[in-house]
Amino acid sequence: MNLKDAFRFQNKLKNLMYEATSILQDRGNIVKIKTTHLRSKVMADAQDAVVEEAAPSEYAGHANEVAAFLMSLMEEREKLSKAIHAAKSNLDLDMDSEVGLNRQRQELAEVFRNMTTLRNSEKTIAGGGSGFRFNGEGNQVSYRCDAIQVITIDFDRNKIRGMARALSKRADEVSMALDQCLVNTEVAYEAPFDMNDSFEDILNDFIEKSAVAYWWNLY
Repeated sequence: MNLKDAFRFQNKLKNLMYEATSILQDRGNIVKIKTTHLRSKVMADAQDAVVEEAAPSEYAGHANEVAAFLMSLMEEREKLSKAIHAAKSNLDLDMDSEVGLNRQRQELAEVFRNMTTLRNSEKTIAGGGSGFRFNGEGNQVSYRCDAIQVITIDFDRNKIRGMARALSKRADEVSMALDQCLVNTEVAYEAPFDMNDSFEDILNDFIEKSAVAYWWNLY
């Protein structure tokens, strides 16, 4: 598989582990709860009744197999991580560093583009000014007046625009190179199941194979 599919399979393994873990975190899947109604203590001729709580899922009673399934998924994640690391180490492009740098390039270019949208302006603000004066009684009082607000950009718009363009161009070039690496770089890893199989199909197949292996070991 190529790097792109390898990353997709990494996410698949992660999601499978999440679902399998949720099964073991549900107490009803890993214990059996029986309640005995001691009716005979109240009526000597009555029979005690045993009530067993219903299992919350089809995987109740398969805690050992689900745990083994999680261990196998963990092993696959380790194998795949090593294979991806080996594949990326042979590239001229440092993918991990460039992904982070490209994110920063795009964010910085956006800051510069927003700066270039600013314009010099002037406006009158009615009642926006204030001052103090002495009234007829000799007391100092405040008063309101109109104000003129002038906004002047304090940077070289052309230089900032050029920086934004340079960053965007470099980001696009790196993005293209990263895409080529994802598609053209082979990863030495063989998936144990189809990426599009459902969680239920993958886990049930694992449980069935575990049962077959168990019986083979007996004979």
